[in-house]
Amino acid sequence: MTQVDRNQSILHKYIPEKAVPVISEWIYTFDFKLKIKKSRSSKYGDYRPPIKGENHQITINYDMNKYAFLITLVHEIAHLSNYNKHKHTVKPHGEEWKFHFKQLMQQFLTPEIFPLDVITALRKYMNNPAASSCSDTNLLRVLKNYDLRETTVFLEDVPMGATFSYNNDRYFIKGEQARKRIKCKEVNTKNNYLFNPLTEVLVINTPLFAENKSDLTNI
Repeated sequence: MTQVDRNQSILHKYIPEKAVPVISEWIYTFDFKLKIKKSRSSKYGDYRPPIKGENHQITINYDMNKYAFLITLVHEIAHLSNYNKHKHTVKPHGEEWKFHFKQLMQQFLTPEIFPLDVITALRKYMNNPAASSCSDTNLLRVLKNYDLRETTVFLEDVPMGATFSYNNDRYFIKGEQARKRIKCKEVNTKNNYLFNPLTEVLVINTPLFAENKSDLTNI
């Protein structure tokens, strides 16, 4: 089996079939290593430029659905393409990166690769792409519809005052909406945190919410 065949065999597990030939070719032409990583709550993917003669490196979380995986991968390849042209002379998510992302993403906006609702949300997001595709609430909500896990519960759907677990080992009480985030109090520390409304959580019970005025930390 050639390296191209091996790349395509791996990619078939993570992205839509019709996108495999293009991404496989990009791995060769952009000359980068793609590493599939375990789930990271702080990020979905990242790009690292060449260090000490090594290849470019892109890492992507393994547990995203195939549409979210592809979008995240193209996001990181856009960083690589932007680095090749500008090195460290421009902002990581400035106008130059947005240009590269739009150019690379455009060829995948077909019904053979993405469902129509994802294409619609993705086109809207691409008008002004942000540092993370998953920071766009509309796009993230549409992508979540294609997750394989049937037990997903979004924080926005949890009743006010409910206790929920996050990352299986931290417990919080849901509080009030704070602009685009939801303020929640951690049970053990009594500290308040701001959560994305589309954070996946497991509901434990529904006690009354007790407001806490301590400093806030974004999650």
